[in-house]
Amino acid sequence: MDDYHQPTFQLVAEVSKSLNLLDEAEINAILEAIAKETESKIHYILAENQKDLQRMDTGNPKYDRLLLNENRIKDIVKDIRNVASLPCPVGKTLMHKTLPNGLNISKITVPFGVIGIIFEARPNVCFDVFSLCLKSGNACILKGGSDARFSNEAITDIIRNVLDENGINPNICTLLPNGRAATSELLKARDYVDLIIPRGGSELIEYVRKNSHIPVIETGAGVCHTYFHKEGDTKKGRDIITNAKTRKVSVCNSLDCLIIDKDRLDDLNFLCEDLAKKDVVIYADNASHEALFQYYPYDLLKKADKESFGTEFLDYKMAIKTVSNIEEAINHISTYSSKHSEAIISEDKDATKLFEQLVDAACIYSNAPTSFTDGAQFGLGAEIGISTQKMHARGPMALEELCTYKWIIEGDGQIRL
Repeated sequence: MDDYHQPTFQLVAEVSKSLNLLDEAEINAILEAIAKETESKIHYILAENQKDLQRMDTGNPKYDRLLLNENRIKDIVKDIRNVASLPCPVGKTLMHKTLPNGLNISKITVPFGVIGIIFEARPNVCFDVFSLCLKSGNACILKGGSDARFSNEAITDIIRNVLDENGINPNICTLLPNGRAATSELLKARDYVDLIIPRGGSELIEYVRKNSHIPVIETGAGVCHTYFHKEGDTKKGRDIITNAKTRKVSVCNSLDCLIIDKDRLDDLNFLCEDLAKKDVVIYADNASHEALFQYYPYDLLKKADKESFGTEFLDYKMAIKTVSNIEEAINHISTYSSKHSEAIISEDKDATKLFEQLVDAACIYSNAPTSFTDGAQFGLGAEIGISTQKMHARGPMALEELCTYKWIIEGDGQIRL
């Protein structure tokens, strides 16, 4: 580790211990103070965000992620207050028993300690991560992308100023400088950082996974499918597909591939009708291309190739795959899914149950869009990311997932024979 970053990591690790002494009322008061300060600094945040937006092409899929506006900041403030209203996850007794020798053993939830978050052009992550980390007793080291430099600096300055005013060491929320060097050093800081969470696209996650010396929870990449079963309701299907694809295309829970039963190809035009109104480009396999050819706008309908499937588009683009049965649909998902969120549209309860049992993903939906995969939507206050792995945490990661546990053993002079 270089001499430049090591003191920063060491300082965060040292001050993180002080969080164990804060009670829940103090933490909630700090979160409320940050919410109020954020409301009062909306114009400042937007001005700094505009500096970042001016450096990015509006056609870049990351542009919408980067964009902040008054409504989005108000939603962020709401999420901060939601986190404050939730029960503290620290200090819960997961298990307690008394052994025959009289030892009392308890399994208690505790913070990880220091969590490093590496993310791309998503300035809202600064608020989400800090709120969740503070409520769960963790310090956080933030490494944002250079695309959001001014926004990230403005947000962390607000947070750190409120901490300082409340007598809390502001280093519990530390933003690293821009550049890959800081990321590389963070991934080596195993003596000071307890957990790394990358939040972004597949390239970022792959880089972190290959280079981290610290345990990693993978979040972010989502190749999401929706299967329209032969017993699917067309009205539900159209609404669900449109919402999953177009509500917000730059997020990991947006729809990338529609799978349709061959017996329902006559309904495909109806299912895609609203997508055309939103200029969604469709990459269709042969059967679905033929079904749409006379109806879907010519300039928006393309022939699918091998790159069309398994792609996280993060744009107004979607693939279509035609299958003969539910088993083929499940096999397609198994081949191309990132194990984030998958959905089935069907009125057949047996088919739905089979789908739920056999599809391997963090979140499985029936007759609802994958756009609901979100910590706030799940009633978790906010999220630090969507975990696509199976160890420790899976799906939206919120307060409980930012805790580990330790064993407390209380004796009265017993010795082991």
